[in-house]
Amino acid sequence: MNVNTPHPTAQQYIDYATNAIRTEQAALDLLIDQLDERFVQACELILNCKGRVVVTGMGKSGHIGRKIAATFASTGSPAFFMHPGEAGHGDLGMLVAGDVLLAISNSGESDEIKTLLPVVKQLSIPLISISRDKRGMLPQSADVALTLGASEEACPLGLAPTSSTTATLALGDAIAVALVHARHFTSEDFAMSHPAGALGRKLLMRVSDLMHQADPSLSLPIVSADTSLHQALFVMTNGRLGMAVVVDDEQRVVGIFTDGDLRRALEKHIDLDTAMADIMTANPKQVSKEMRASDALSLMNEKAISQLLIVDDKQRLEGVITIHDLLQAGVS
Repeated sequence: MNVNTPHPTAQQYIDYATNAIRTEQAALDLLIDQLDERFVQACELILNCKGRVVVTGMGKSGHIGRKIAATFASTGSPAFFMHPGEAGHGDLGMLVAGDVLLAISNSGESDEIKTLLPVVKQLSIPLISISRDKRGMLPQSADVALTLGASEEACPLGLAPTSSTTATLALGDAIAVALVHARHFTSEDFAMSHPAGALGRKLLMRVSDLMHQADPSLSLPIVSADTSLHQALFVMTNGRLGMAVVVDDEQRVVGIFTDGDLRRALEKHIDLDTAMADIMTANPKQVSKEMRASDALSLMNEKAISQLLIVDDKQRLEGVITIHDLLQAGVS
């Protein structure tokens, strides 16, 4: 490092970054030109794989490989990363019949991966390689040799893997996305591998997980159509949900009476003996307990309401969920 080199100006920093990004963009453009029947073959190998996709790579290729394996695993293609150095000292036992090996080496000459190839062939494990071109031992040994093209590295020295690792990552994502389509992979499938955090709550949590159930011991605020306003106020107060559900003799929902309805009734000086049938909101919004909690929140925001009634297929009340329940559970 030359300590006497002038310190870059602010504009030079921007220029360096711009040139690096443009160089990597060029690598991605070159990658698109490499997509052909080999890409299709690689996707079909993974799609028909009865075991796991085992991804391996050394150095920077290994770091990219870990991310590719993680993306595969979360989108319906069981996968994990195997370090090629450790594989040569016992971890190759992770690889079993029925698996597919995806090996990454920009030069195609990784010594650590080359050491594994005889065993891979003996086990009849299909091998997909990712490398710059087809000239190395790895692509020549592969069943499907995917190539990136001879792109220029963004590193000004042409040494640090930059454009090549970006292209490798993009190629891995492209395979994963193609397989999402091929598997008809849904957001519900995706949720099964993402149960934690905000994403898990958004995709997995159902209304049934949060609703106040229609159980007499829970004192849901339920009234009949002939219940007076005076009586309904006691029910609403005890229920603490800011509403009363109006049901018929079969527990089918016929209406709702909310705090908002109460304010409007008071403004009109409605008599306290008035029956719910005369002042309730008929045909309130009703949903199934199988609805996603996040969808319930979206519906409440769209309709500007604070409660949803949960009913079965015969419109019988099963429970109540409020916007406060959803927000308190971290649903967004």
